[in-house]
Amino acid sequence: MIALSLAEIAEIVGGQSHDIPDPATPVTGPVVIDSRAVEPGSLFAAFQGEKVDGHDYAERAVAAGAAAVLATRPLGVPAIVVDDVQSALGRLARHVVKRLGTKVVALTGSAGKTSTKDLIAQVLQRKGPTVWTPGSLNNEIGLPLTALRATEETEHLVLEMGARGIGHIRYLTELTPPRIGLVLNVGTAHIGEFGGREQIAQAKGEMVESLPPAGEDGGVAVLNADDPLVRAMASRTKARVLLFGEADDAAVRAENVRLTELGQPTFTLHTPTGCSDVTMRLYGEHHVSNALAAAAVAHELDMSASEIALALSEAGTLSRWRMEVTERPDGVTVVNDAYNANPESMRAALRALAAMGKGRRTWAVLGQMAELGDEALVEHDAVGRLAVRLNVGKLVAVGGREASWLQLGAYNEGSWGEESVHVSDAQAAVDLLRRELRPGDVVLVKASRSVGLERIAQALLEGPEGEGAVR
Repeated sequence: MIALSLAEIAEIVGGQSHDIPDPATPVTGPVVIDSRAVEPGSLFAAFQGEKVDGHDYAERAVAAGAAAVLATRPLGVPAIVVDDVQSALGRLARHVVKRLGTKVVALTGSAGKTSTKDLIAQVLQRKGPTVWTPGSLNNEIGLPLTALRATEETEHLVLEMGARGIGHIRYLTELTPPRIGLVLNVGTAHIGEFGGREQIAQAKGEMVESLPPAGEDGGVAVLNADDPLVRAMASRTKARVLLFGEADDAAVRAENVRLTELGQPTFTLHTPTGCSDVTMRLYGEHHVSNALAAAAVAHELDMSASEIALALSEAGTLSRWRMEVTERPDGVTVVNDAYNANPESMRAALRALAAMGKGRRTWAVLGQMAELGDEALVEHDAVGRLAVRLNVGKLVAVGGREASWLQLGAYNEGSWGEESVHVSDAQAAVDLLRRELRPGDVVLVKASRSVGLERIAQALLEGPEGEGAVR
């Protein structure tokens, strides 16, 4: 974070200083919410969670070098006391971003946010120092923590924004107002909480409503031309609109899209300044749309088509458990995509598995897609059916009711023999796979984060036989 004194921070957040020997003491380290991450000069923000109260770790944080604690009560250590730590953190982030004048790029969407954010970050890093959201820390706490990592040298701040309801994106954009706002898609992720795709579109569209009007250094709304609900958001913004996608009228588009023998996308990138060929290191055709979104942002920040294409071709996976491909010594390929799942990302992963597995036996180890509400049965059934249509060698549905719906869909689509099986938990799936995997097989593991199927992938990577129980 930029150097601010404890006195300045107290004024910015509207807090009271307690037990601070010298108010001029600067905060020179990061703002953290985990006492184990404290560095000399840090500011430790003490959040009270359901199970853990950060205030209980205040002494440990100061002992580890924190300059002070942001807290809701005096603690006997240097502290800035506020009514609400989350609101105070947001005010501090807003002040820092405004003071720095860094170019802020914000993105949202139902699927692909984290992968696209990682692509944008890797492309923009070639142009100048870039700070971006780590993993999926895209909420009211994670976003200000990311913004506060920016310094005077930071040229680009790339922020992923998630939403679980109307008004969430609006709140986040008020903390860190973007100049470039990107909307990837409107799908069915969290549809149980929103109530429908139209409500999801309403929430995601708050991104473009937050942008400054078009003009020199004005706002730019980067919209997916291939998604009708996203394309329609053009009417909700005063910013200039830039379309990306495979549609003919998209300013940034892909042509000659195909997959390599390994399932990696290759295409010709077209931008208003030229065209260049891209062959990605990532797996699955769905990354083409993500790459075009990143290219559109990079174009707006004055990168040439050839520069963008080179960066996209060299970009890798920055966030864990997202199409993370590992080949075992015995030739079994494990695709760990278990960080999260919704119907759109599940379909994309299955298609990637089919492309990667040409000439090889494929396994789809799938679990629940959470937060689908009344659509849960239909969506799980559809995924099971798709696995059969794509000729996946074997579907292993892991878990309870939703997993049974996955298998039911496969059965109704024509999986009459041993092509699909329903197992109770991760350990049962691992036991099955250890018995039946053969050299050369490709295994996809995917479910919502709450299911914890990454443990299956990790167990399989212990070796062909593996040892012990799933941890």
